[in-house]
Amino acid sequence: MDHQQLEINKNEDNMRLLVSTMKQRFAVIEQGGGKKNLEKVKQRGKLNARERIKYLIDKESQFTEIGAFAAYELYAEHGGCPAAGTVAGLGYIAGRQCMIIANDMTVKAGAWFPLTGKKNLRLQEIAMENKLPVIYLVDSAGVYLPMQDEIFPDKEHFGRIFRNNARMSAMGITQIAAVMGSCVAGGAYLPIMSDEVLMVEGNGSIFLAGPYLVKAAIGEDIDAETLGGAVTHTEISGIADYRFKTDEECLDHIKKIVGKLGKPEDAGFDRIAPAPPAKSPEDIYGIVPVDGSKPYDMVEVIQRLVDNSEFDQYKEDYGKSILCGYARIEGWAVGIVANQRKIVKNKKGEMQMGGVIYNDSADKAARFIMNCNQKKIPLVFLQDVTGFMVGSRSEHAGIIKDGAKLVNAVANSVVPKITVIVGNSYGAGNYAMCGKAYDPRFIYAWPNAKIAVMGGEQAAKTLLQIQVASLKAKNEIITPEDEAKLLKDITDKYNTQTTPYYAAARLWVDAIIDPGDTRKIIAESLKAANQAPVEEPFRTGVIQV
Repeated sequence: MDHQQLEINKNEDNMRLLVSTMKQRFAVIEQGGGKKNLEKVKQRGKLNARERIKYLIDKESQFTEIGAFAAYELYAEHGGCPAAGTVAGLGYIAGRQCMIIANDMTVKAGAWFPLTGKKNLRLQEIAMENKLPVIYLVDSAGVYLPMQDEIFPDKEHFGRIFRNNARMSAMGITQIAAVMGSCVAGGAYLPIMSDEVLMVEGNGSIFLAGPYLVKAAIGEDIDAETLGGAVTHTEISGIADYRFKTDEECLDHIKKIVGKLGKPEDAGFDRIAPAPPAKSPEDIYGIVPVDGSKPYDMVEVIQRLVDNSEFDQYKEDYGKSILCGYARIEGWAVGIVANQRKIVKNKKGEMQMGGVIYNDSADKAARFIMNCNQKKIPLVFLQDVTGFMVGSRSEHAGIIKDGAKLVNAVANSVVPKITVIVGNSYGAGNYAMCGKAYDPRFIYAWPNAKIAVMGGEQAAKTLLQIQVASLKAKNEIITPEDEAKLLKDITDKYNTQTTPYYAAARLWVDAIIDPGDTRKIIAESLKAANQAPVEEPFRTGVIQV
């Protein structure tokens, strides 16, 4: 076996191990608040959040979960909050792609933690950007009171949810709320601000204040069902539109409602009959090296994602550290912008490092993005970037100017942008390649991804120098052993903060995905994006040239 094949095998073993670890961690998240709480839900004759979604979506259809790792390893002092207490994603109901958002009642009775709010706002943002119908499966105790100061009053907190309800209604986006459990306090506004409200008898309840608070506030004794149950709200208040005896009956009616929705106006993005890649998608596991600093050919990755493995490169011989070109993914026409990770020669015959953005590459990519906007072609960014080239030669050549041109084009792009982090995502390279701050419609990461202001080794050495200088300024003696221990501590902490799990926990990415699923997940994202016509013209404002 030759050296190249050994490297491929090593890469594949590493990637499959990372995928296996991801799936094991997800299996724990799927248990929500744990088996005991899941059993309690079952005993009450209710479906849990994941069972509700599975029952609701079309059989054999794809469900693309968003934010499964939200709040991962956070809130330990409060008992944890798997998936931020919300199960959600893109699913098909009666053939229609929808955003489905289900409170997980097994996690603190579905209470809202700070990241629950952030996740739900992101889900609503996706629905608004792509004009997707939204189905809320409500079963929540409201704001998690021990952390109310971090979820209640600010612009991006709980109240923004209801503002978005109103905005989506004005945009003509269908919202259906099924109240299948508690719906308390401010949370009561969510179903009422939706288009239609369904309730399950005996379990569903809507009220601004529950029986205990009513007793404390005005001295009235009343039970939850009389105060705000399904019969009350369908016969007396008129708040709810339908009531059902079981979760299943309620979910069946949602299917009927969605099945009658008018066909949406689409964006008109070009699509033909899909064709599988000519090169085996299974090969994708062996392409990206174990060591994120090693070079590889990004074209090989692209050829495992696109139809017929056909990638028509734009300015192939210019600005080689960024690949730009046209392709199709499941029939959809796309423009791909990807960091080339192999070492290449520039027009002067000089060697350029892989993953670094040089002047000519930034210039090329900016021009390509403008072309895709002109032609109404969605953009797919494949990130494995270590940043922009530094040093006197680059600075004198105007790297900041060329980088700003690229960032401007990305920021002002009006066609959908879908980002996949397949390796490194460092510094300003994250911005230029459409990181979270640049409003990608969807952003995903492979389990080997690293997201940080710079690589761990460089960052740790920089931080070490600062800390050592500070200690010496205090006349403290630092031995080489002390320095080595300090460097290890800094490196370990920094590396923890660069993992895809750290990013996904904070919703810097929408999901961590199996590399082998990249093609179909991009295709699902494009289907969602095609439901929202591009209405704004493309403008860049002032660009230095």
